[in-house]
Amino acid sequence: MPVCPPSPIPAHVGMLAVWLPAFHPRVMNRLPPRPYPGYGPVMKKPAPAKPVERLFPFVLRSRNLLVGRETLRRSKGKLHFVLIPCDISERSRAEILRDFAHYPVVQCYVAADLEKFFGITGAKPIGFRKSGLAQSIYAELKGHRINQPMT
Repeated sequence: MPVCPPSPIPAHVGMLAVWLPAFHPRVMNRLPPRPYPGYGPVMKKPAPAKPVERLFPFVLRSRNLLVGRETLRRSKGKLHFVLIPCDISERSRAEILRDFAHYPVVQCYVAADLEKFFGITGAKPIGFRKSGLAQSIYAELKGHRINQPMT
């Protein structure tokens, strides 16, 4: 009968070392602490944020843009959020906040930027129809929201 070579596993460890991998939680608790911060795997730095403007041509192509107060008032059931320019008058701003209190109102960009991005003239409020694209845009513009959510 052939003789088996001696096992490289110490006898006092027994079968635990055979069945548990080295990074199993029960084995990890017995490892010594790391010698210094930065020892071991290095976390990747987060990638720089991409500008939200990259999504605006897709809004035009998908026809999910609603322009003007009357259009927004008629389309409240389809509306996801409202975008108003920063250079709008206080009276118009208050009126939009009152009319669209149940919708997120975001204020960023100036009227010239909106004209460049969407091809609309004048400082008009614009809305985005409910869609996955509108959700993505709103998620990136959420920090510019000016009204509080209604509860």
